[in-house]
Amino acid sequence: MISVCIATFNASQYIREQLISILDQLSMHDEVIISDDLSTDDTINIIESINDQRLRVIKGEKRLGVVKNFERALYEANGEFVFLSDQDDVWLSNKVAECIHQLENHILVVSDCVVVDENLNQLHDSFFSLRGSKKGLMHNLYKNSYMGCCMAFRKSLLTYALPMPKGLSMHDIWLGMLAEVKGSVCFLPKQLILYRRHAKNASHLNSNLRVLKKIQNRAKLFFYLTIRLIEISVVKKNSKI
Repeated sequence: MISVCIATFNASQYIREQLISILDQLSMHDEVIISDDLSTDDTINIIESINDQRLRVIKGEKRLGVVKNFERALYEANGEFVFLSDQDDVWLSNKVAECIHQLENHILVVSDCVVVDENLNQLHDSFFSLRGSKKGLMHNLYKNSYMGCCMAFRKSLLTYALPMPKGLSMHDIWLGMLAEVKGSVCFLPKQLILYRRHAKNASHLNSNLRVLKKIQNRAKLFFYLTIRLIEISVVKKNSKI
């Protein structure tokens, strides 16, 4: 069984196209878990209009933010294989099959993608090439290659990853770094989604603030990883007593 986890917030512009591209390559036994962060537009109505039993919407009573919204979806995942998805991309028809094949031998896979604009016009043919994506703890602490919308993993990874620490800035690098420590990671050089970039993605921070914020976030990530690995080691040791 496959679980696709999506965190939505005011996703009405692109969510139908994204969901159709996902559902077209899932079996009737799979599920798409959509954790909605109190959208104020037509997101929920659009999802419900698709009328597919594989879609499951979770809503809360307060805003969670991206990380905790994804975490809520991950807690609900029932599948052996878990895929992350953004709300505004398009999956290519071979994504699921290619990723499942790699997960036979790896705990997590990150695929390449084509970078496109809001109208799906190609901006760059390879995000891996653009970003210099590759595995490695030090490399990814410096320059993160773990992009959630391109990731799939075995559910067993969640036994280490959940709950996510409070104050964690990104869920995807947390999952990726833990996967590197606890298993084998594959960076698959095949473009399996259209990664949509649009005006809402632009940052309003100046470059100095961005650099400072990145350093702070990486320091916190390193601290959280160290604590979690110690916790895992203690639990493992106690279980043998």
